[in-house]
Amino acid sequence: MSLSDLTVPRRRGRRREDSRLADHVDRLGEEHPPIELGSVDYTMKKPGLLADRFGPVLAYMTRVELEVERNVLELNILLPDPPEVDRHFYADVWMPQETRHGQILDKLQQLIGVDPHEANLDQVSFSLKLLGALGRMPGVQDISRMLYYLTGLATERSAVLAYNKLHAGLVELGERAIAATVVTPIRRQEPGHFAYYQMAAQQLWDQLSGWQKWLTRGLRKRTFEVVGAYNKRQVADFGDVMDRLKMSDGGEAELREYARQVGRAEYELMFAHRRGLRVPDYVFKSLKRAAVLAAERRGEVWPAAQPAGS
Repeated sequence: MSLSDLTVPRRRGRRREDSRLADHVDRLGEEHPPIELGSVDYTMKKPGLLADRFGPVLAYMTRVELEVERNVLELNILLPDPPEVDRHFYADVWMPQETRHGQILDKLQQLIGVDPHEANLDQVSFSLKLLGALGRMPGVQDISRMLYYLTGLATERSAVLAYNKLHAGLVELGERAIAATVVTPIRRQEPGHFAYYQMAAQQLWDQLSGWQKWLTRGLRKRTFEVVGAYNKRQVADFGDVMDRLKMSDGGEAELREYARQVGRAEYELMFAHRRGLRVPDYVFKSLKRAAVLAAERRGEVWPAAQPAGS
């Protein structure tokens, strides 16, 4: 069997995978256009209570959703020559959807009097610019793409979990209009993004060489950060989000389960050669740091002492 006999089927397989991704992106764009602003019902029963309970959550989510504008600038630098399907996804589908999420949440936080978190819309870090420059070297851009997909997986999974918790909390408060017309439409769009990253990550991972996989694992472990946090204050802000959504008040066992859900997809992809499904240690450590910093800022110790017999 000649080398060409092996190469042709492999190329055909890649074309089929690219076609699947392109079809998925087209469906996302057609079935989930940006949420109509006129469809949102901002009727609230107790806006003050909503702000007190979920103000930090809304402020954080709003900033992260609005910062997709900068995220696309980063991707244009990080990936000098991305596949067209990637560019179509993040520029034509993902960014319009996420930006609209931010606009809707921003109006909600204004209505309830929450102080907004300042969004960084145009400042790109030097380290990312450097990685983008290195991406022009053979083999490096594929690693950058892999890290992009892995970040997307964790981000979208975190978003789904957070929006589910927020929806339940709003219903508990009796704020059904906000739950139904703000949170429900937003969380309905997030799984499609997760599915894109999952398919793209699996396809690319199968194409990476041994040294690329080794370097990707190492870089991911060293650079993982909680969603939307780029400095110590924002890490603590994320800790407040977890606290308000009751994701971390149960101590390490609860937080480890949250870490498992956030990191499961990338763990199954990159560490499938290891037996058993464990929590990615770097994910848990990042979440724990956020919980600890948030508690320290409140003058507390994390985890809080549990009542006897609980």
